Amino acid sequence: MTFQSILFDHELGWVDGRIDEPDFFADLRLDQVVAALTAGREEYDLAAFFYLPLREVEAVHYRHHVLGDLEQESVLGAVREFAGALHQMRQHLALMAKLHYVRQQQRWFLQAASVYCQAIRTFQEKLGGLELRSRGFRGLREYLNAYVRSAEFTTLTDDTGRVEDALATVRYSIHLRGNRVRVSQYEDEADMSAQIEHAFERFKQGAVKDYRARLREHAEMNHVEAQILDLVAKLHPEPFTELEQFSTRHERYLDETVGRFDREIQFYLAYLEYTEPLKRKGLPFALPRTSARSKDVSATDTFDLALAAKLTGDGASVVRNDFHLSDGERILVVSGPNNGGKTTFARTFGQLHYLASLGLPVPGADVRLFLPDRIFTHFEREEEIETLRGKFEDELHRIHEILGHATSASLLIMNESFGSTTLRDAVLVGSEVVRQIIDLEALCVFVTFVDELSKLGPTTVSMMSMVVPEDPAVRTYKIVRKPADGLAYAAAIAEKYGLTYKALRKRVAR
Repeated sequence: MTFQSILFDHELGWVDGRIDEPDFFADLRLDQVVAALTAGREEYDLAAFFYLPLREVEAVHYRHHVLGDLEQESVLGAVREFAGALHQMRQHLALMAKLHYVRQQQRWFLQAASVYCQAIRTFQEKLGGLELRSRGFRGLREYLNAYVRSAEFTTLTDDTGRVEDALATVRYSIHLRGNRVRVSQYEDEADMSAQIEHAFERFKQGAVKDYRARLREHAEMNHVEAQILDLVAKLHPEPFTELEQFSTRHERYLDETVGRFDREIQFYLAYLEYTEPLKRKGLPFALPRTSARSKDVSATDTFDLALAAKLTGDGASVVRNDFHLSDGERILVVSGPNNGGKTTFARTFGQLHYLASLGLPVPGADVRLFLPDRIFTHFEREEEIETLRGKFEDELHRIHEILGHATSASLLIMNESFGSTTLRDAVLVGSEVVRQIIDLEALCVFVTFVDELSKLGPTTVSMMSMVVPEDPAVRTYKIVRKPADGLAYAAAIAEKYGLTYKALRKRVAR
């Protein structure tokens, strides 16, 4: 039984360590995506899986093939049924931990084990009849086939059934007189409730109001019920002794590999559930072609995943964009009017590469991406008084740190860098930074108001945010590959809102 993980085809030692959220998550809005993915699944502690990108193409393909099997409704249904059963099992165990009376705890533990055994057998049988192509699911099927035949599982199943059957034979009578309660053996006494119902049957006149008091059901027994149960256990010591021994003998019945699968499969289920509403709105998702060597990247009809989830939730449409870099091109320099979608495009570029490194479908169609060793982002920050640095100096310090750690396999997302200084300084410093990135041969998206940065060599490609030609004040949020034209269309916006010099003088004159 060599299967270990449905997520990883290598060693799993990292799972025991703590993994922090990557620094760039907030800039790319991936923190919002992961928060949505993990909401309602707190019991699985999934965030760590989304913080650990893959570096090898084969590791990415391992997940792609698992997702291919999950596209079959029969496989997805079997997985969801199994996950639901183990969720129920954990609910029983969680309830057991809250109870005060030992015998009741032991009975809930037995029930949890019973749910587990049935879930394993059902899942193993269903996987046996399915056509599975991925190494992950085929390995899991082989593991379960061996596990259900193992002495460990066979003993657990037999013990569970035997104790449940023994408890089912317990019969007893309760005698109430005043505030006294007596428990005795059940000796086939007549069922008085049935006799009373039969006696009054003749007076039945159709539907009438039900005056019976309804008793609230509580999982926790009260002290009277607990004492009655203790008396029943004295009358029937064998079943309750077996129940006690079962709880001790099978204290750790959950198989480690099964438990790991139950947790890890939620990584896929969470993402499929998150993207399903977007797919229903017609937004495309694709498993990208990935490479750890080639930096020729491209995508069509791509979009910002976090923004798309918000827009579709509000009933708004999502603008999609294309890009490509080939033949030694490495840097996308994005310019154009403000509020035209440039930052969203930069985030999209970063999101695509990170989601691809998780082995997940990415927003877009016909997608080809590079697996970076690290992602670095440089977005605007508030001044930090503790550093005693100005905003421009702080930008320089952060960029220096990025360039000091980036390699040729890194991905850089630079957004509106050097917007806090003069145009002359922005051109001078920005050009030097871009030249260093060119020398590094790293992939980069550089959002800027400095058009000159797009003309520093054959590795740089100019893209621009577009406006409606008939009304330049209206943004289309489309980012197209074209030479920078230096137009910010600020005059059109000022005219639209009556803020031109002429309009302001006219208003003041009034």
